[in-house]
This record gives sequence, structure tokens and C-alpha cells, in this order.
Amino acid sequence: MQTIEKQIGISGYSPVSYFENAAELGKPEFSATYQGVTYHFTSQDQVAKFNANPEKFVPAFGGTCAFGHSIEKEFPVDPTSYKIVGGRLFLFLKNATVDALKLWNDGDEKELVEKAKRHFDGKAA
Repeated sequence: MQTIEKQIGISGYSPVSYFENAAELGKPEFSATYQGVTYHFTSQDQVAKFNANPEKFVPAFGGTCAFGHSIEKEFPVDPTSYKIVGGRLFLFLKNATVDALKLWNDGDEKELVEKAKRHFDGKAA
């Protein structure tokens, strides 16, 4: 029998917390799994909110960098670099040389969203 390793979404950050204006690490004792990804939350209340409407809370683009998809690349993210766009959680790369959220904010957001969706959807096809 093969062991299946759990994939932890957003490096353990609570997807609900982003919608409460903070990137907060969740706790393994408060968790829920959606589409094979386990998410951690800060409380049982957050678990209930997530379970009631997971699509509202899961990050766009599979949790990879939204800006990266807009330039047809796939980048890891810094879970503390985020923006809510059209009611969806967008995550961004941030390291010593690149602040993808700043690049995103400096661009035409509507155009960047469309480019990112086309690239991400094309990869899934």
C-alpha cells in the first residue's frame, strides 16, 4: 500500500485569515482538506467558514504566483505577499530581488488577471 503525503496549502497559512485582513499561520489541529490540499486555520470558526464555501477561500492559480502566470511563468510565493482581487486570494513571489506584488500593482490589473488566467487555464488543459 502506497503512503500518500498530505499537501499543505499556503505553507500552513490560513486561507480565511487573508479575508480577515491578515496573513496568519494556521494550526494543524484546525484543518480541512479540499481537492487534495490540506489547509490549516486559526480556529474552528475559520474551518466552518472554509467548509461552507471553499472556492471563496482557496488561492487562485493553485497557490502559485499570480504575476508569474501573467508573464507565462510559474513562481513559488511568499505567503505574506498577497492581494484580494475580485474576491479571490492572489499570492505573489517576494524575495531579495523580486517583489511581484509591486510589479502587479504597477501594471494594468485587469489585463494581468486575464493573462494569468489564460496561462494557468492553458496549463490545466
